[in-house]
Amino acid sequence: MNTKYLMKSTSGIRGIVGPGLTATMVTEYGAAFGTILKRKKKSGPLVIGRDSRPSGEMFSHAFSAGAQSVGLDIVDVGVVPTPTVEMAVIGLKACAGVCVTASHNPAPWNALKFFDEYGEFINARVFKVLEECFLSKSFKFQRNDQLGSLTTDNSWAEKHLKATLKLKGIAAQSIKRKKITVVVDAVNGAGSIVLPDFLERLGVSVIRINCKPDGLFPHTPEPTPDNLIQLSKAVKKHKAHLGLACDPDADRLAVVDETGAPIGEELTLSLAVKRVLDVVESPIVVNMSTSRATTDMAVNAGSRFYLSKVGEANVVAEMKKRGAIIGGEGNGGVIYGALHYGRDSLVAAGLVLSELAKSNMRMSELAGTVPKYYTIKGKAPLPKGFENRLEAFAKSLKKRLPNLKTDTRDGIRFDFAEGWLQIRKSNTEPIYRMIVETDNEKLTADYYRLCRGHFK
Repeated sequence: MNTKYLMKSTSGIRGIVGPGLTATMVTEYGAAFGTILKRKKKSGPLVIGRDSRPSGEMFSHAFSAGAQSVGLDIVDVGVVPTPTVEMAVIGLKACAGVCVTASHNPAPWNALKFFDEYGEFINARVFKVLEECFLSKSFKFQRNDQLGSLTTDNSWAEKHLKATLKLKGIAAQSIKRKKITVVVDAVNGAGSIVLPDFLERLGVSVIRINCKPDGLFPHTPEPTPDNLIQLSKAVKKHKAHLGLACDPDADRLAVVDETGAPIGEELTLSLAVKRVLDVVESPIVVNMSTSRATTDMAVNAGSRFYLSKVGEANVVAEMKKRGAIIGGEGNGGVIYGALHYGRDSLVAAGLVLSELAKSNMRMSELAGTVPKYYTIKGKAPLPKGFENRLEAFAKSLKKRLPNLKTDTRDGIRFDFAEGWLQIRKSNTEPIYRMIVETDNEKLTADYYRLCRGHFK
């Protein structure tokens, strides 16, 4: 497998369209997934949806053909957010689900995300069985009279929207009274219609930019501060109360305040957690790459917190283990189990706006109530001998900080009195990621330079 063009993990099969991911490969994954589902005698159809990338329609048809060829019925829910696919799996009592989306990856990429009958990412064990079936080509093709059917159901975005409006913690009346104006940048992705519609149902005045779901991304689609320049300018131009941006499959949400300043994806989760803990008693679970700001919010609310490995499946597994109804990832991915166990930008938007309306503050002021840490996130291509260099770096840092706490569940994370840092391989791109966070701006910069210098 050439990881320059194709990556495989429980987060999905991701590849650059053409040199990495092909229609033939996707068809065979459809046959493989269908084969293992039929082998386990799972009942119900398989739900398939996609984001708006131009290659999505082709891959959706290819996957469906593969699954139908082994006798699996398909319900195609169209261009919808990934969380909508998850909702449809639950609502239709489906045997599984697939979303054709490369999430935050750039336009040349596409991918397959696999879900179980609970609308949650398949675990490592199931992924291994799937991969074995795909590689061995041991597909159970059926005769003409036993092929699976294909039906369409375009109702699930509306059902997702309505269910979110009913969630405990969504303060619809308070939001309506606040008369909030929001600029939405959906990067022409799957959230282009449903996210603005959801906000308008809450009584919000919405100004749309990049909300045509044609998959032609106007800028790098990951909703990080560097990619929110257009949104920031629009917020200032229209004198809006805030701006919201989601990624192409609309499971992550980033916020820009009324001055046009990105407040960071981390604060999306922090504010959502605060809102939920105001109305529900629950521990929280966040991944190991998430800011201490969110765990501080849990502590301040008298709740316990737990860390999981990076990846939605890992967070969800830990949430269920700990009995947590709220959690997520610091990339703007809010998971509220009262609706479903998956990252969801509609849920995140509703909770953040509810917290804003209840606070009677401006967005910049509300952001200022979250505990302050200085964070630098970076990424770079994987160097040769990465694992050996990571081990050498760990030894060097332990000499520098004798009271260092080390966690090797996901790359290496080091916790110390002033903060923490983590270095890990990405699950979704052929890169490694570095995060440094401390309570001192200069110290964060110093440790980040130290990290980058070691891996150059």
